[in-house]
Amino acid sequence: MKILKNSLAFFVLLFIISGCHTNASKSKVNKTDSATYIVPKPGHISSADSIKFHNAIQGFYDTNLLNRGFNGGILVAKKGTILFEAYHGYFDLRKKDSLTRHSAFHLASVSKTFTAMATLKLQELNKLSINDSVQKYLPTFPYPGITIKMLLNHRSGLPNYIYFMEKLGWNTKQPCSNQDVLNYLVQYKPAATAPDKHFTYCNTNYALLGLIIEKASKMSYAEFLQTYFFTPLHMDDTYVFNRVRDSSKAMPSYDFRGRQEPLNYLDDGFGDKNIYSTPEDLLKWDQALYSNELFTPQIMEEAYTPYSNEKPGVRNYGLGWRMNVYPDGKKIIYHNGWWHGNNTVFIRMIQDSVTIIVLGNKYNRNIYQAKKMAAFFSSGPDLQDE
Repeated sequence: MKILKNSLAFFVLLFIISGCHTNASKSKVNKTDSATYIVPKPGHISSADSIKFHNAIQGFYDTNLLNRGFNGGILVAKKGTILFEAYHGYFDLRKKDSLTRHSAFHLASVSKTFTAMATLKLQELNKLSINDSVQKYLPTFPYPGITIKMLLNHRSGLPNYIYFMEKLGWNTKQPCSNQDVLNYLVQYKPAATAPDKHFTYCNTNYALLGLIIEKASKMSYAEFLQTYFFTPLHMDDTYVFNRVRDSSKAMPSYDFRGRQEPLNYLDDGFGDKNIYSTPEDLLKWDQALYSNELFTPQIMEEAYTPYSNEKPGVRNYGLGWRMNVYPDGKKIIYHNGWWHGNNTVFIRMIQDSVTIIVLGNKYNRNIYQAKKMAAFFSSGPDLQDE
């Protein structure tokens, strides 16, 4: 009987330990783990509508892009269903290797959408609050009164490192890192305007956000995005550029004459640029933002709230997203980009569930005319170029 009681006690203890272990394991599961994330199913589009939209987009593509030196990829979808997708030109103009659906383009400032949402993911994980002072995470930062939110919505008043690094004596033969940008802010404290007074688009904001993401997550910026976004969403052709690792494989870019644009000292930073992706992977990103699996509705509402209302008009900026906000409450969420010879457009007509993506690696301002395609689905917006 004593042996039986001991045996019973042992199994009860084993069951409790096993249960605790199971619960602990469950608590560690990342909401956006690739094993748990459910890819949204594309919505139904009638055959008649599909043909109508396809023909309209084809006409725009032929007239405004294909006949005007376009070298890139385009994808237009509604409810996640692809209506039009095309790739024209070359990955490398010298090698004449054709672009494909797996060719990853430099997203330029469209990268900011990932940086902003990574910051909001950290808030969701209780690793930071966007109302925290920047100095909480970057103690040497010499400008008091600036919050993470002011970096996100470009209301910090900070100067743009794209210009001040060289003016303050940076050796342009040496790569400039995010930490170097912070160090120059600390060392020279270039002139800034008062925080939260007005909107001024500034790459410094997002370079600093890259550092804050690393500090709060205790992961590299690239590792955090890979873990929480790229892997779970099966964005298999998307990556954060690293000069040492990726220079030989990354898509080159070209000026409008077709001359290759060399990398320069500003090509080592992250946060404001330097994510490479494809139209199909960006569609996955777009669709995930509708799913409520990646973020709570509250987080998405914060991201899509217009924060700069000093001037009248529909144009505004949220947290990492440009937007048009119309009197009836309708919003078009978007971001464009330009870096070297790369021009990028990412438009999300959220009430219409329409996605417009155009990426190019040979400088071509006609790419920004992609906004005209919004009129095929509703009234045409006046969207800000990069």
